[in-house]
Amino acid sequence: MTEKPGIAIIGGGPGGLMLARLLHMAGFAATVFEGDESAQFRPQGGTLDIHENTGQQALAQAGLLSAFQRFARYDDQGSRLCDKHGRLLLDDPGQPEDNRPEIDRTALRDLLLASLPKGMVRWGQAVASISPTKEGAFRVHTQNGPIADYDLVIGADGAWSRVRPLLSAYQPHYSGLTFIEFGIDDVDASHSEIAGFVGRGKLGAEGDGRAIIIQRNANAHLRGYAIFRVPENWASEQFANLSPAARRERLVAEFPGWSPRLTDMIRVANDHIVSRLIYALPVGHHWQNRTGLTLLGDAAHVMSPFGGNGVNEALFDAAELARHIVSANDWRDGVKTYETEMFARVSLPAREAHDAAATELSHLGLELTLAVMESHRAEAALT
Repeated sequence: MTEKPGIAIIGGGPGGLMLARLLHMAGFAATVFEGDESAQFRPQGGTLDIHENTGQQALAQAGLLSAFQRFARYDDQGSRLCDKHGRLLLDDPGQPEDNRPEIDRTALRDLLLASLPKGMVRWGQAVASISPTKEGAFRVHTQNGPIADYDLVIGADGAWSRVRPLLSAYQPHYSGLTFIEFGIDDVDASHSEIAGFVGRGKLGAEGDGRAIIIQRNANAHLRGYAIFRVPENWASEQFANLSPAARRERLVAEFPGWSPRLTDMIRVANDHIVSRLIYALPVGHHWQNRTGLTLLGDAAHVMSPFGGNGVNEALFDAAELARHIVSANDWRDGVKTYETEMFARVSLPAREAHDAAATELSHLGLELTLAVMESHRAEAALT
């Protein structure tokens, strides 16, 4: 085997931390550069469903599956769908054996961080740029200046990766969909009727070219998204400089004729109301191999959230990249093999996510969503 490379992982999300864990287990030195000042610097987002053949497989490879199962919410796999009048069209309670349990993103990150040695993650080190050296390595520059040279730099730094431009000219494109995120705290005690309506898992409603999706998170928290097909600058124009109360009022006004059972979820939301524009890289995105650089997760193939594949593919990317680096006679060949296999593997989930985003909020949106959910329920009943 060739000499072990010095490795920099840019980004301390689930994919980057999973890769760091697996490389550490194999005796490879790696440094994770993360812009956040600490693990508690900011909220990490909502709930994630971790799939058996990708995310859970990576966790098993990392020796973390049992620890994950202690945090996972197997009872929160249900799905409900209703129309804008609040009429329930489908109620799939889900079963523990469906094996796509939920876990909050923060809990998953904490689990991965706890598995790493102290000092492996460089907090507060946002990467400004990466430049090649005459010796064939790459120098990582943070906002505080140059840090060190590395044989292999891995971009695990999300949709707006600092590493990707060294490999690909493509940037994520706006899908046409904007999510407005809102949340309800302590819902079981403070709004029991809403809690009962949402159930154990996720509730979706669609009509008039807009939608609401609300998900149960840990600690009796509901995280919701109001979904619109609008221009890219719509949210910034509509919600700029508004107080939280005015934002709630403005958001409710976008749902005329909708049942109060649904719009009340916005009325009782907390003050954290933010826009999430949905971007994606082209289906089939790839690059020519360049020694010393590669990408994983959203940096490589950011896709719409429909299907819940993003974090699962990131975790599996990390598992596969680590496996190939460790097992190859030459780590450079391992990276090449990983890239070739990853390009082929993610093409189907990327296509499905693209198609789902393209038909979301169409004139047949509710019927299409219902058909997809019913087909998933039928498939689950056969397994």
